[in-house]
Amino acid sequence: MGKVYLVGAGPGDPELITVKGLKCIQQADVILYDRLINEELLSYAKKDAELIFCGKLPGYHTMQQETINHFLVRHAKKGKTVVRLKGGDPFVFGRGGEEAEALVKHGIEFEIVPGITSGIAAAAYAGIPVTHRDFSSSVAFITGHKRKGSEEEIKWETLAKGIDTLAIYMGISNLPYICNQLMKYGKSPSTPVAAIQWGTTVDQRTVTATLATIANVVAKEKIENPSMIIIGDVVKLRANIQWFEQLLAKQNAAANTAL
Repeated sequence: MGKVYLVGAGPGDPELITVKGLKCIQQADVILYDRLINEELLSYAKKDAELIFCGKLPGYHTMQQETINHFLVRHAKKGKTVVRLKGGDPFVFGRGGEEAEALVKHGIEFEIVPGITSGIAAAAYAGIPVTHRDFSSSVAFITGHKRKGSEEEIKWETLAKGIDTLAIYMGISNLPYICNQLMKYGKSPSTPVAAIQWGTTVDQRTVTATLATIANVVAKEKIENPSMIIIGDVVKLRANIQWFEQLLAKQNAAANTAL
């Protein structure tokens, strides 16, 4: 019997993968990987490793979750070392819990290798700490879309009144609704908001506005998924401590000068 490693690849910058995660990639016989992982990480795989794309696009599933579970079990039963390589962290909106349950059901040995989640990393690369002694003592990770056919489960009133910083995943398409719900339950329309597209990568773009205006700004600037939305007073700190986009600008300027 083989073994499965559920590995978090981090938020996009390939250097942010953990040492253990990289070792798993190097030792794997089979790697099932998602759309949002940086494919540079696959260059560390063995030459004869089987690479299987499982990526999902909004509204389109290349491979259904049940099929992915089946592949993990089937290859492990063949005695293979299997890596399930997932963007961010496997247990933060990554369906890692569902895959672990499937492995337990079939008696497959597995390990969880946590990764850096975008809710923290994209914010940090945009110069936004999700907690700060002066601005935020609590943070919540929230999915920005609900499962098709499911009832609304997000407790908007609790989020609006009880949490300082909100980190919303996959929320661009529902941003007007999200903002309206938070304002409906008492969050100030002037609350600072940032939308960070392709966080931690060379394509990172960040826009800021208020809860009342961010949806219009995102539409105007054509911010699309994958994006993180950060809501709270910590967004104010970006004005002083943004660093990554400034670094990219310096690198681009140096490259243009060299030409």
